[in-house]
Amino acid sequence: MRRKLATAAGALLAMAASVFAAPGPAQAAEEAAQGFHVSDGRLLDANGNDFVMRGVNHAHTWYPGRTEQALRDIKGLGANTVRVVLSSGDRWTKNDTADVANVVGQCKANRLVCVLEVHDTTGYGEQAGATTLDRAVDYWIGVRSAVEGQEKYVILNLGNEPHGNTGYTAWTADTAGAIGRMRSAGFDHTLMVDAPNWGQDWSHTMRDNAAGVFAADPDRNTMFSIHMYGVFDTAPEVRDYLNRFVANGLPILVGEFGDAHSDGNPDEDTIMGHTQRLGLGYLGWSWSGNGGGVEYLDLAVDFDAARLSDWGRRLFDGPDGIKQTAREASVYSGSGGDTQAPTTPGRPTASDVRANSVALSWPAATDDTGVTAYDVVRVDGTRESAVTTTAATSATVSGLTAATPYSFAVYARDAAGNRSPRSAAVSVTTADGTAAGTCAVTYRLSDWGTSFNADVTIRNTGTTAVKGWQLDFAFPGGQTLNSAWNARVTQQGTQLRATHEPWTETIPAGGSVSFGMNGSSTGGNGVPAAFTLNGASCAKS
Repeated sequence: MRRKLATAAGALLAMAASVFAAPGPAQAAEEAAQGFHVSDGRLLDANGNDFVMRGVNHAHTWYPGRTEQALRDIKGLGANTVRVVLSSGDRWTKNDTADVANVVGQCKANRLVCVLEVHDTTGYGEQAGATTLDRAVDYWIGVRSAVEGQEKYVILNLGNEPHGNTGYTAWTADTAGAIGRMRSAGFDHTLMVDAPNWGQDWSHTMRDNAAGVFAADPDRNTMFSIHMYGVFDTAPEVRDYLNRFVANGLPILVGEFGDAHSDGNPDEDTIMGHTQRLGLGYLGWSWSGNGGGVEYLDLAVDFDAARLSDWGRRLFDGPDGIKQTAREASVYSGSGGDTQAPTTPGRPTASDVRANSVALSWPAATDDTGVTAYDVVRVDGTRESAVTTTAATSATVSGLTAATPYSFAVYARDAAGNRSPRSAAVSVTTADGTAAGTCAVTYRLSDWGTSFNADVTIRNTGTTAVKGWQLDFAFPGGQTLNSAWNARVTQQGTQLRATHEPWTETIPAGGSVSFGMNGSSTGGNGVPAAFTLNGASCAKS
């Protein structure tokens, strides 16, 4: 983590294109025997089970005396992963082989997956004293005996935020070269690489060159880490960045993020919600001990697990938080643990088909220990791409193109990460998007099974302002309104009526207003079928 505002816009680099062959049976067996490995854009553990990181960062190199208790507390709060700050000795006191081995042992004792990172590379090219990725590789080679044979439990994050906002175009060659040296030195671990621009990739250097960097790894066992602070202060920025990696079959996680920062206010709700929908990992910064004006990033006040900060309570206890979503790695469940996959879910059915979204529902799968999640995928011939992940047997897929055919299917997963066979696919063509009247309504649903949030935007498509408004619509299922903001919303049966607040009274011509709702559900969540504004029908967008 680094307090650094991106100060200039860089030209976008060309999108690298690459086709990756799926590993054969022998290669897959070898990967599983070694430990963590990447397959089809997903991180799998040594048992071949899907693993989604849910955890925090801990600044071990500055607080080595706090680590033993910190890891116990982090695990006790439900995390399955900890990212541990180490130093190569270039900027801070070196964490030697014995110390690294001790950290790995403590991670294993607490049944935590251990992501180890070299922090001395932070902001290279801009930060005085920062060192190179090549120097970080020297460090890893020097402490190799501490991590060798630990591929089932340890992931190596080559270097933290390895370029600042100066010279960041060297990131691609530097990262590919570092990966090559690690493989030549005999490291079989999953490697994690951070983005440039202080980890936030505002220049899209990592995004646009990730395919080439992944292809440079002869083991095809590299994953990408984006740090989300002020550059990612809106939901579209968060979603677009993560969606691009998923669509290209490249493994990505949010390796650092906070709920506030000096360079802007990160959208932590979208970061946590969208990673959950896509089945991607996240690691909050950081357990405790922040200084230099960013003490607000401490999850635990003075390393005390009983005194979580507001940020700590949000990360551990809030919606899409660690306690709600973390699943322990199956390598800690004995010799394979639960290895029985759920049954195949039923074929999805499509409803409420719009120009840019469709509602899907499907018959549930069964499992000997219980289904914990469903992965919705888009099917395109022999290719598939992740769309969303949900605990419910329904989901609304948005961001689609009007008048376009799509096919969707579903996988079921259990707590150990075992994944079912893919369901039969449903085909659907989105509506043509023709508008009605002089208003359009976007209803964005965040579905958590028994609860939900809805963000509603009313757009005035006419040529005169609307002063004073009333929006009428109906819930499609057993939903109950709990609260609303930026509008006054009442419910009678399934019917709802939203009226403006003083500050949202006027919708300018060509402009929009938005309000939000929170509710609970006993029968699945969905999107209203129609909206009327002051009695006139609105288009759905």
